[in-house]
Amino acid sequence: MKKIIQVRISKGEEQYVAECLDLPVVTQGRTLDDLARNLQEALALHLEGEDLSQFDLAPNPSVLASFELEPFAHAKA
Repeated sequence: MKKIIQVRISKGEEQYVAECLDLPVVTQGRTLDDLARNLQEALALHLEGEDLSQFDLAPNPSVLASFELEPFAHAKA
């Protein structure tokens, strides 16, 4: 069973977007703090009353978020 819910965060045109890799949960927020709160709420609502083992999740899983950075131009020599 997984002890971690993996989330990918990217910057949209106006908001940050969080997408769970193992669950059908997507949310957004204007700031990273807003996004974190919205993600916690979205996950809680999605998993409320569910048997976590049905999602292959251990009790009280942690959330691990990866932030996707924009490609950068290499320094010119």
